[in-house]
Amino acid sequence: MLNEIYLDNAATTKPYEEVANVVANTMLYTYGNPSSLHKKGMEAENMLKEATHFFARGLGAQPEEIIYTSGGTESNNTAIIGAAMAYKRQGNKIITSAIEHPSVKEVFRYLEEQGFEVVTIGVDENGLIRLEELKEAIDDQTLLVSIMHVNNEIGTIQPIETIGGLIKEKNKETLFHVDAVQSFAKLPIHVKRAKIDFLSASAHKFHGPRGVGLLYKNKSVRMQSLVYGGGQQKNIRSGTENIPGIVGAYKAAQMTIAHQEEMMAHMKACKQYLAETILSEIPDTWLNGPSVEESAPYILNIGFKDVRSEVLLHVLEEEGIYVSSGSACSTHKKEKGGVLVAIGNQATQLDHAIRFSFSYETQIEDLKRVVEVLKKQIPFLRRYTPGGRR
Repeated sequence: MLNEIYLDNAATTKPYEEVANVVANTMLYTYGNPSSLHKKGMEAENMLKEATHFFARGLGAQPEEIIYTSGGTESNNTAIIGAAMAYKRQGNKIITSAIEHPSVKEVFRYLEEQGFEVVTIGVDENGLIRLEELKEAIDDQTLLVSIMHVNNEIGTIQPIETIGGLIKEKNKETLFHVDAVQSFAKLPIHVKRAKIDFLSASAHKFHGPRGVGLLYKNKSVRMQSLVYGGGQQKNIRSGTENIPGIVGAYKAAQMTIAHQEEMMAHMKACKQYLAETILSEIPDTWLNGPSVEESAPYILNIGFKDVRSEVLLHVLEEEGIYVSSGSACSTHKKEKGGVLVAIGNQATQLDHAIRFSFSYETQIEDLKRVVEVLKKQIPFLRRYTPGGRR
């Protein structure tokens, strides 16, 4: 049986074995409620505090600015809706980009239905937002700007420190939210230097458990709670904290950050190899988004002329190779090509893109097999595709 090759790490990562162990041990032995006043509760509370101090230090934040959620989607929803509702009397305009994740894009659609003015900033062919357009859009009615750090489909890295400075220079009262789900623990982020007011992250993107996320909230800004109850987490998100998940996220972040440079270098080498080999050895292929040098080292998006993404995805699956045709959070929706349209791809190119996303476990030898399978299957698929070569 062929070895399975997992290249869908932008959708979710395999947890470290150490993470699985610490989650299980916490569930079995540190099962107290951190709000309880007895010894078991204090044990859980101490673990919570240790994790929180670690995450705060890593972001250049303070422990009271860290809130735990169920993941990136909840963090994005909580930050954007919570901020918009808290400041709606001070302004009505909210700004985002054309290539945001559905958990941001759909929130903006909801807020538009609630009467907010939504402005969507365009991007260039590499997915970088148009800074002059953003600068012109910000005025005294702008209460929030939400921009993702690393794009989940094409790997564009936005200059968040430049963006944060631009926002505050134009209107110091405008809040800045960053969706860092694809970058947290992988790329350096300092919330104070980037003038970030809210930042979202999710543990399962950096080899942690599913169902646990982070939200950084600048302590000097307000937010309307979306979850009411016992008043946990400074009344922002009531409910008993998921201690096993939080401890697992803490362990995963520790391990990822400790080996950040070597992991990024390894994934960049994998990305460089796969991109160069496919583009040079398989005709009628193209890179979607920025160059390998200018983008996140763990996300690669390549188009294959006359081959439908979904067909190729399943052909690769039969060979034990797992990839994606776009964001895992919008795969089952009819709307396609949002990011690719925004960067200028033609309609004929939209349904031919495959995303390969890497981890520290990805090996060049595995990628050689991926290339061999593609070189065998692409010409075959093109013969049976309408409009393809026969």
